[in-house]
Amino acid sequence: MRRITHITLGLLVVAGSLVATPDAWADADNGRLGNLGRIVDDGTTTTMYSGSAAVRVNFPTAGAVRVQLAPDGKFTDPARDKIVLPTKVPPAKTKKTDKGDYWAITTTDLTLRAYKSPLRFALYDGTNRRQIWAESAPLSWTKTATTQSLGRGKDEQFFGGGEQNGRFSHRDQTIKIFADDNWNDGGAPNSQPFYLSSNGYGVLRNTFAPGNYAFTDPARTTHEERRFDAIYVVGDGPKGVISAYTALVGRPFLPPIYGLEMGDSDCYLHNANRGERHTLDAVGIADGYVRNQMPNGWMLVNDGYGCGYENLPQVGEGLRKNNMQLGLWTENGLPNQAEEVKAGVRVRKLDVAWVGPGYQFALDACDSAHRGIEENSDARGFVWTPVSWAGAQRCAVLWSGDQSGTYDYIRWQIPTYAGSTMSGIAYNTGDVDGIFGGSPRTYTRDLQWKAFLPTIMSMDGWAPNDKQPWRYGEPYTSINRKYLQLKERLLPYTYSYAVEANRTGVGQVRPLALEYPHDKATWGEQARYEFLSGKDFLVAPVYNDAEQRDGIYLPEGTWIDYWSGRTWTGPTTVNGYNAPLDTLPLFVRAGAVVPMWAEGTQSWRTRDQSVLNLDVYPQAAGNFTLVEDDGVTRGYQRGEQASQNFAVRSPEAGAIEVSIGAGSGSYPGKPAARRYEIAVHTAAAPKAVQTAAGPLTQRTSRDDLDRAPNGWWFDPNDRGGIVHVKTDPVDAAKSQSVVLR
Repeated sequence: MRRITHITLGLLVVAGSLVATPDAWADADNGRLGNLGRIVDDGTTTTMYSGSAAVRVNFPTAGAVRVQLAPDGKFTDPARDKIVLPTKVPPAKTKKTDKGDYWAITTTDLTLRAYKSPLRFALYDGTNRRQIWAESAPLSWTKTATTQSLGRGKDEQFFGGGEQNGRFSHRDQTIKIFADDNWNDGGAPNSQPFYLSSNGYGVLRNTFAPGNYAFTDPARTTHEERRFDAIYVVGDGPKGVISAYTALVGRPFLPPIYGLEMGDSDCYLHNANRGERHTLDAVGIADGYVRNQMPNGWMLVNDGYGCGYENLPQVGEGLRKNNMQLGLWTENGLPNQAEEVKAGVRVRKLDVAWVGPGYQFALDACDSAHRGIEENSDARGFVWTPVSWAGAQRCAVLWSGDQSGTYDYIRWQIPTYAGSTMSGIAYNTGDVDGIFGGSPRTYTRDLQWKAFLPTIMSMDGWAPNDKQPWRYGEPYTSINRKYLQLKERLLPYTYSYAVEANRTGVGQVRPLALEYPHDKATWGEQARYEFLSGKDFLVAPVYNDAEQRDGIYLPEGTWIDYWSGRTWTGPTTVNGYNAPLDTLPLFVRAGAVVPMWAEGTQSWRTRDQSVLNLDVYPQAAGNFTLVEDDGVTRGYQRGEQASQNFAVRSPEAGAIEVSIGAGSGSYPGKPAARRYEIAVHTAAAPKAVQTAAGPLTQRTSRDDLDRAPNGWWFDPNDRGGIVHVKTDPVDAAKSQSVVLR
């Protein structure tokens, strides 16, 4: 039988307590909040009582509010500072105002309304005019769970929940917040207790308990614990919400630049599927990448499940000669981490056994592995993990687990990784063509779109054959080389987005709804199987055994086919896109200025630092800020980092101006000057190309331009027409403009 306590109190003020008049009731075992009784205020924390239940409210910042419920009046905090990182910033001060039907608890940015009868909450902006969310019923509980019910707006959309395999948009859906060991479509192995609403807020449930979120009307979010602890953040659009969330749990880590190159993983000792081998055999595989001109940045040389290692320093030395870093896989412990890192280990992969007794164990392991690399070397921590929780983005790449190489695998991974960005996960990926099964065509299709993810790797040891990108022979080897080399050349672009993620929480791989939140077509199914790689590339992978792609949605603006130069004006849907095996449907936003390393670059170590390429799409004005540092040490944390802005505009009719901004900041090894080779995608040849130093000479061919110290040449047959421009070296501290007329 339920025990209901009734308290009737008159209005008075006693020792800092504000006491309200309505009756309050609460069921200590099974029930929900009743009427508001006492309110106790200490300046930054407000505690409200409803029968035997208590609710505690404070504002960690002016733009975030934390609401905690204790059905028995006794607050607990089992997560402590494991999820929400400790801060020296004191909570925001608030003002309390009795508005009759509710108390208003206000900061400069937010107002939390606490309605009195019954006690339920609504969040408004700082003016108390615009509603952000409102409970449709009071907080409720059972012996084993607590639930919040929020009203759902007519067009309100919901994203987040961490990695939700096969999904990025959750309206009318129920998602699991629980590592369910389901690595495939519908699974949630890297879920997080956070969601984001298009109404401009996000919610972190500060708990390690499993849960489920039903985004119906009302939206009901439940966790399996007899306490409620939620932090609500607001921001300017979805990017602002992601930034506010990651400010609580930790920004995505900044990877070393070799971590943004292809990775390779296998067992080289006691491999039951490959026969007896030795760890030094990994060096032979590394030689294969070099021999096949396929960039690769690192290798895991064991798998932790019965596969050990030997001759570690010699293996590391052999890999470094091939411009690759050494990594190790651990099943469930790090007993030799200090010695391994000192022997040259710079990459660490964790596994499912790390979950241990709970998600806190997994998060502790992630932090420990990341910290272990940094405490024993001058390198940056670079960790991969298949099971995680809120905050894992601060220490690891989230890896989606053990899958088989199929077209279906390609299909559901597309929304998975884009959707993870909505939870502040900047690095989420899966093995190229899985670790089981696979085929030449699925491998090639999978690699080509994953070249536009920041982090990727292939994994061997379980499939019938090794899975390096040259194993299937031609034409697959050449196609795979094409995309790996393109990924390598795009590292200046990719690394700049990694820096952005580390500063703001917003990753490079994005659902269209992140950049175009007011376009209803981006909210769900119409844009489910495509994504943005940064602002400038729209990627629409082929996920079936076909040579064309239908249903490619292009949002507002002008979009240019990367391969042909054809343009489309959005919003529009492209059907029948011709996509033979060597062609990834790929579009570039008008106004893009994409920094790239020179053609033929095979490694970040051997790149030509005396030249930078700019790929420019002048159909609209635009810009890009390049960020550079040494790429491997933690010097950037000491301010050793440089930035440079590039822009394109039309200053007058018929003219195109490409601006090369003066660099700011410095780092060891920064070039004092460099030449720029600019590809301007315009269908017509200019009459002249000029810099501040005077007009550039028109060259007769590409070879002529390559041999000359500077100049320009128009190629009408290159992707719809490109003007290739080569400048003299430009001092890093000076700006330069290139004008085509």
